[in-house]
Amino acid sequence: MQTRACVLHAQEDVRIETCEVGEMGPQQVLVRIGAGGVCGSDIHYYWDGGIGTIRVTEPIIMGHEVAGVVEAVGANVTRVRPGDRIAVCPSRPCGKCKFCLDGEQQHCLEMQFFGSAMRKPHTHGGFRDRLIAEEYQCEPMGDKVSLGEAACTEPLAVGVHAVNQAGSLMGKRVLVTGAGPIGALLIGAVRVAGAGEIVAMDISETPLKTALAMGAQVAINAALEPDRLLADYSANKGYFDVVFECTGVSAVLKQTFPVIRPRGTIVQVGVTGSADIPINALVGKEIRLVGSHRFHHEYAEAASLIREQRIDVKPVITKTLPMEQIAQAFEIARDRSSQMKVQLSFAD
Repeated sequence: MQTRACVLHAQEDVRIETCEVGEMGPQQVLVRIGAGGVCGSDIHYYWDGGIGTIRVTEPIIMGHEVAGVVEAVGANVTRVRPGDRIAVCPSRPCGKCKFCLDGEQQHCLEMQFFGSAMRKPHTHGGFRDRLIAEEYQCEPMGDKVSLGEAACTEPLAVGVHAVNQAGSLMGKRVLVTGAGPIGALLIGAVRVAGAGEIVAMDISETPLKTALAMGAQVAINAALEPDRLLADYSANKGYFDVVFECTGVSAVLKQTFPVIRPRGTIVQVGVTGSADIPINALVGKEIRLVGSHRFHHEYAEAASLIREQRIDVKPVITKTLPMEQIAQAFEIARDRSSQMKVQLSFAD
């Protein structure tokens, strides 16, 4: 059996090619992919040829935010059946290293993550008509949400893991800096976790409108009101109990220290090379600065939140194009002034 796939050969060189699906094992599932979301890492691979020191050095099938319909199952599969609509988790930890055995699979030493150029050979991703997945990667999504919504499970799982890194949010005052797809979906998770107040900050109106739709009560445009965050929230040693920093911009992280209360928590979600951290404020206010990397069990939690419609992800999806227009999708996706989550549709 063959499938069409979106294969990146080099910077700005992505092609629709035909390749073999492979043989399905007894604990594997054949999935007909219906929808896939373009992630920031995909955008960097396409426009920059990699992310930092991680470079695309050989052809790689792109994509890790995918959902589809089960076409066939292996002899030992019991979790899903043909016809089930599922989200496909892109993580394949080894299950044997010290981190996997300690329940910290997101730090697996031999992680195989869909569409990642971190390893050689590169790990092929999910932007294709059909793929074979492990049974444990398949999360049933029911019939109430679209496959496009189901494909948002992966980025939502990043937000759910970040929320879990912060501890209880019940009744807390929360600031989210950066309201792109990850930040906006994270706001949905923060709302479900019981936060008492959610403030979002960004430099574009489209993300801020989405942030309000996802559950934020206040939206600050830092490009138009650069002094508002400090003016409104820095009195009496700071206002927020928890900050989720989703931009990865050093200057933004630094801005959060005056507005977080003593013994508050900053969860760093956005990635960057380095940052200027005000150590005196970190120490003097006893602030917890916590990193957040991917997810593990949170993928199932995110799938449940979407499946049960406790979080409506539709405001995040702003454009859907057929897989043949993947290059156009990358062009559109980097326009953050008008786009949030750009998705691809897959059909024979």
